Amino acid sequence: MSKTKTRGKKSEKSPGRVKKSDRRQQILLELKLRPHVRINELAQRFNVSNETVRRDFEALSNEGLIARAHGGASAPVQGHYPSLEERTGAQIEERERIGISAAGLVQDGETVMVDSGSTTVEMARALAFLDIHCTVITNSIPVAMTLGHGTAQVLLCPGEYLAAESATIGTETLEFLSRFNVDRCMIGSSGFSVEGPSETVRGFAAIKRMMLTRAAKRHLLIDSGKFGRKGLAQVGDLAELDSIVTDTKPTGELLNVIDGAEVDILVAG
Repeated sequence: MSKTKTRGKKSEKSPGRVKKSDRRQQILLELKLRPHVRINELAQRFNVSNETVRRDFEALSNEGLIARAHGGASAPVQGHYPSLEERTGAQIEERERIGISAAGLVQDGETVMVDSGSTTVEMARALAFLDIHCTVITNSIPVAMTLGHGTAQVLLCPGEYLAAESATIGTETLEFLSRFNVDRCMIGSSGFSVEGPSETVRGFAAIKRMMLTRAAKRHLLIDSGKFGRKGLAQVGDLAELDSIVTDTKPTGELLNVIDGAEVDILVAG
């Protein structure tokens, strides 16, 4: 009898636990199919505790990929923000000057992380023109394409494709970036206030935060039209930056806070 019971117990199989990266991808997929997902429902499906799903929600929320809700999560609700294509046609001269100035900071042999944005694309164009031998890690397809035919070695991040920005975002992108230590990073942002850079595009704040943590020198490329603006998600504090590359020197309280944080201001000529 005991042998029969033992065989019966061995034949009872519980569903395997779903690993973290797969869980989070499935959560994002669910939110594309329906407006809200619940913690207890996902915990049962993934064969994990409610607390594990809460940690997944917290991580995805910090990346700007979901909005937390009581007992679950929903897709983030955001106002209209111009797409990369729309932004590319605005303030062209200012962005070109900023891009040229920022590209001049990169030295032969350096490693550089570059995020997605209209101003960082201009930096990539200037860097390609200067023919600098460097390694660039980016989540931006236009940046990769701009540098790919020159002397730079380009590593394109994997991840979820965000069509409006021609960029990758999400947990796979962050995990890829976390593997590298680089000499410098070049990031843009939707807004820039006394609290620091902020971002409106879904998933971008987390990408920028990761790049800031992996770089020895950290540069924010931003035009003066974004001074005083605040995006949906905070990227980081002013003190996390080494320099700000812009077209016009900030004034008033913003200038005082930048000076107090000992961040260099590089005004593009």
